[in-house]
Parts: sequence; structure tokens; C-alpha cells
Amino acid sequence: MPLIVVWTTIVAGNIVPRTMAKKSTTPRRTTRFDSLEQEVFLSLWRTYDRLRIQEDELFGRFELTPQQYNVLRLLKANHPDPVPTLTLASRLVSRAPDITRMLDKLEERGLIARDRPKENRRMVRVGISDAGIKLLDDIAEPLAECHSRQLGHMSAADLRQLVTLLRMARGPHEDSDGHWNQ
Repeated sequence: MPLIVVWTTIVAGNIVPRTMAKKSTTPRRTTRFDSLEQEVFLSLWRTYDRLRIQEDELFGRFELTPQQYNVLRLLKANHPDPVPTLTLASRLVSRAPDITRMLDKLEERGLIARDRPKENRRMVRVGISDAGIKLLDDIAEPLAECHSRQLGHMSAADLRQLVTLLRMARGPHEDSDGHWNQ
């Protein structure tokens, strides 16, 4: 026969089951996070992950990465003028440590063109091709639908407030003359 052990605590002469004993005065953690800042950071990370899943599926259909799309978007905004590679890299949403390889892949597909000005052979300028513009035009409607699925449940006022809060959060970490401060 198994041995059953019952823990008890004696309080003021009464026997009280352990589960009903007075709670410890030692504070217990009631949250899953070490700090409010950690909760916010992990919430941002989780949100990015949830929203990115839909975007990755969309860009995959067009054989693009989100970074490559961002390059094409920036080049189209500057079209017909080319953009120096370093300027382009500074305007990207996230850092691209190997922008040269990313540009190589876009150039192989005929989506961009690069040139070196005669007056400064060290500089490389990048422009979007007609094929790159067509690809962006083909992506435009499905991407708008994707963004609607991602954030369309929020009101315009909520979205503007979110943009403001995100700018405040990243502000101290941006370059003072950076494109994202405008």
C-alpha cells in the first residue's frame, strides 16, 4: 500500500492544511518579464514575427526578399535618377551588411542597373530598370492587401499613434542625420 504524506501547519493551536496556510511575505513574481522594457521589446519582436510571416509568403511568390523589395522601392522613388550605393544602404529599413551581394542578385535578374561615374570611379550608382518597375507594379496590389491583413484591423488614429510611439522608441538609436528621422 502506498504511503501518503500530508503536510500541515499549526497556527494558533489549529491544524491547517498546507494549501490553506498563510502565504509567504516574500514577493512572488506575477509577470513573465524582468521589466516593462523587456515586455515591450519582446512584444515588438513577436509582432514583427507575426506580421513578417505574411510578407515573406508574398515576396516568396515573386522570388524576392523583403530587403530586395525595399531596395527596389527606394530606387523607384528616386527614378529616373540613380542612387549611390552607400546612400541606398543608409535608407534601408534594416541594415544590409552585404548590400553588394544583394545588388548582384537584383542585377542578375535585370531589375537594377549599376554604373560608375567617370569623375569618381570609386562610387557605384544604382538605378531601377523597367523590369524592376514592372515587378513593383505587379506586387503593388497584393502588397496592399497584405498590409491590410496585417494592420487593417486598427483605426487610422491608432496607426498614427503607433508610428509616433515607434519613432520615439527608436529615436535615440538613429543617426542624427539619418533618413528615418525625417
